[in-house]
Amino acid sequence: MQYMLLFVDDHADVVHDMSAWEAYMGAMAEGGILRSGEELSGNDTATTVRIRGGKREVQDGPFADIKEQLGGFVVIEVDDLDTAIEWAARSPAAELGKVEVRPVIVHEMPETA
Repeated sequence: MQYMLLFVDDHADVVHDMSAWEAYMGAMAEGGILRSGEELSGNDTATTVRIRGGKREVQDGPFADIKEQLGGFVVIEVDDLDTAIEWAARSPAAELGKVEVRPVIVHEMPETA
């Protein structure tokens, strides 16, 4: 089963130990569970798009005015939720922020011509 681990910092100014992240990502790669993942730019680079009353609204920044920031994500493939939670707990983000764990619903993509 695939799970997405979303790394959330409680404050935009949190600085992580990059060697800890390298070790964490390396352990997942070595364990053969890492499927994808990326670091994200800060909230100040976000653009939010929504449709209201048939009209497009574009807003600079995240939709909600929050102190938290989604810093990145990985998709892992493990046997069950308990194992995904174990990996989430090993993340450097778990100590300074939090990690949200969500099952990924995998859909077949239509073939393109």
